[in-house]
Amino acid sequence: MEAGAEIVDTHAALNVLGWWQDAGVDMLVDEAPRNWLAEPRVPAVASVEAAHQPPAPATPDTMPAFRAWLEESDVLPDGSHKGRRIFPSGDVSSPLMIMVDMPEQGDADAGTLLSDDSGRLFDRMLAAIGRDRETIWLASLTLERPISGGIDAQRVEAIGAFAKHHVALVHPRRLLLMGQAASRAVLGLDLVAARGRLHVVNHGGVNMEVVATFAPRFLLRNPQRKADSWRDLRLLIEGME
Repeated sequence: MEAGAEIVDTHAALNVLGWWQDAGVDMLVDEAPRNWLAEPRVPAVASVEAAHQPPAPATPDTMPAFRAWLEESDVLPDGSHKGRRIFPSGDVSSPLMIMVDMPEQGDADAGTLLSDDSGRLFDRMLAAIGRDRETIWLASLTLERPISGGIDAQRVEAIGAFAKHHVALVHPRRLLLMGQAASRAVLGLDLVAARGRLHVVNHGGVNMEVVATFAPRFLLRNPQRKADSWRDLRLLIEGME
């Protein structure tokens, strides 16, 4: 090892990246300076190549067909690959759907979403509102955890459309979005702007009420925000029973 070289703790580095993601920094930029205000250059062959691209397959419009599509497609709009996906779970007929941004690091081995410390906090949050995993529909924006640990900026629009279609098929009475990425994808709002109120939205002709709150992993790093999250949960269940 060269003198003066630093030893990088991979786990610590991933924690730092995760903190920035939860804070809303969800895309990378180049090290070299760039003129962000300049008009983008479009390659002259782009339109020709696009004309020869096969049309994207239609997204299934029934829940059984959608579930089969999730399992059988080689690559989905969220960028996930066959054999690596963590599927939604729980009761698809539940009036309450909860959506997180992506699987956690250990979820692939566990075969379920929120399998680590953030999952144990999530279970306590559910218990506080009289629910458990069997009485909700739990899903994620991306079914496979991106290698970077963050949502690919180039896929944001496709991921948002994919998530909204999923929500419309489930048509829950209420939807809880956990984290910045989920709030942006479904509501088109940063978490700071989305929190604290009930949003009435329509996706695919289906009206539903939506509440946004912090992701469990964010609450583990920032326990002082748990009281704010509890207020969001109270807003979520108000009038449901």
